[in-house]
Amino acid sequence: MAGRIHIDHFTTLDGVAQAPGGPDEDTDGGFAFGGWQAPLIDDTVGAQVDAGIQTMDALLLGRRTYDVFAGYWPHQLDGPAAGIARKFDTIPKYVASRGTPQLGWRGSQLLGRDLATEVNALRERHQEIHVIGSIDFARTLVAEGLFDQLNLWVYPIVLGAGKRLFPDDGPPTALQLLAAEPVSEQGAVLLRYGSTGSVPATGDMTL
Repeated sequence: MAGRIHIDHFTTLDGVAQAPGGPDEDTDGGFAFGGWQAPLIDDTVGAQVDAGIQTMDALLLGRRTYDVFAGYWPHQLDGPAAGIARKFDTIPKYVASRGTPQLGWRGSQLLGRDLATEVNALRERHQEIHVIGSIDFARTLVAEGLFDQLNLWVYPIVLGAGKRLFPDDGPPTALQLLAAEPVSEQGAVLLRYGSTGSVPATGDMTL
């Protein structure tokens, strides 16, 4: 059975997924709200995220997110987040980059340029591959239909500016709601979607 590609994103109500974790994570476009999710993390979301991490057997990351992770997680092996850190440390990590970066984190490997071929090879090699953050790379996966499940933690906050997984100039994309999991203490809800392919023609849509 072929493995599945999961995309995991924290987003605002208006779809902004840029730099939820820290102020310097991604300042492209003068983004001034880096770390917006940090005050809103709670036990419910933490448990949902941890459950997903424990089932994955590979990480697939864009270059920017890989650099952030590689600079942080290898130093947390004995800290409060040791369970996550050790999981990340032991599983293979695949990196999408247009350059030829030095990948010093144990078990890291650069993907080739033919993305569809590389993703299909990962599906044959692993059961559950997760793309965390990596918004520019995730956009490419969505645009090319190279994913199986989209996991969105949607927070009741509106930023009005920042990168979105579905930009205004992105391709039409049809999704199927698989599950809506309980609202957290901070009002976040986890929405799980599967891809259904192309958007139906107007005459095929039922209102």
